[in-house]
Amino acid sequence: MNVHEAIRARRSVRAYRPDPVPEEVLQRILESTRLAPSGNNSQPWKFIIVRDPDRRRRLAEAASHQMFIAEAPIVIAAVGLNPTAIMSCEVPAYAVNVAIAVDHLTLAAAEEGLGTCWIGAFSQDQARQVLGVPDQYKIVALTPLGYPADQPVPKSRKPLERIVCEEQFQE
Repeated sequence: MNVHEAIRARRSVRAYRPDPVPEEVLQRILESTRLAPSGNNSQPWKFIIVRDPDRRRRLAEAASHQMFIAEAPIVIAAVGLNPTAIMSCEVPAYAVNVAIAVDHLTLAAAEEGLGTCWIGAFSQDQARQVLGVPDQYKIVALTPLGYPADQPVPKSRKPLERIVCEEQFQE
C-alpha cells in the first residue's frame, strides 16, 4: 500500500476485534510516528501506549463515555510537552506538532490493516488522572488502535473547488 492508498483506506473505526496487535506491527507504527516532522525537529511529544483493560475503560469514560474506545486492545494518548509554545503565526505549536505525528500514526496503522479513531472529545483532567500526565503538559488526542470489527463506509468529502483557492482567500 502506498501513502495515497493509506489515505483513501483510513477510516474512523468505532468497533474493534479483541485480537492483539503484534508487537512488531506496533513498533512499525510507532517508528512512523517518531519520524513525523516537528518545529525545529524538537519532537515535543510523548505517546502513552495503554493496554490495561481497566485503564482503557477509564479513558473511554473520560472521553464522554465513548466505550468503543475500550474495545480496542490498545489506546494511544498523544501528549504535547510544550503547550505554551506559540509559533510566530500565532498558532499553538504543540497542537500542530502533535497533530502531524498522530496523522503519521493513523496512516501507518491503516497501512497495517489496523483501525484508529482520532478522539478529541475527552476531559483533560480525567484523562490526565488516568494516565498520570503532569499539569504542565497537554493531552492532545487519544486513539484506539486495533483490528476493525466492521468496515466503516467512506465519508463524503467536499470537492477540491470548495476548499482550494488560488493566490488569495475566497469565500
